[in-house]
Amino acid sequence: MNNFISINIDEAEVKKICHEKIEKLIREVDSEKVFWDSKELTRRTCLSWNTIQHFFFFDQRFPKHKVGGKWLFPAKETRSFLEQWLKEQ
Repeated sequence: MNNFISINIDEAEVKKICHEKIEKLIREVDSEKVFWDSKELTRRTCLSWNTIQHFFFFDQRFPKHKVGGKWLFPAKETRSFLEQWLKEQ
């Protein structure tokens, strides 16, 4: 007994779905946050808030701004600092 499965794929539909997914991913990357808060900083670094404070928060090169009672970190500058800081470790 031979069992065969036949699958027909609409190439145009597959391409359309792929393009839609790619466009969605590009939009997500383009919507990178301008500022990170302390929660986002801990998430992005995989470090606890106490560890951040101990190792680099008080480094004068570390870009930070206190707005009201909240710390904000410029995303691009913070990422650059963190990459340099890690190389120095």
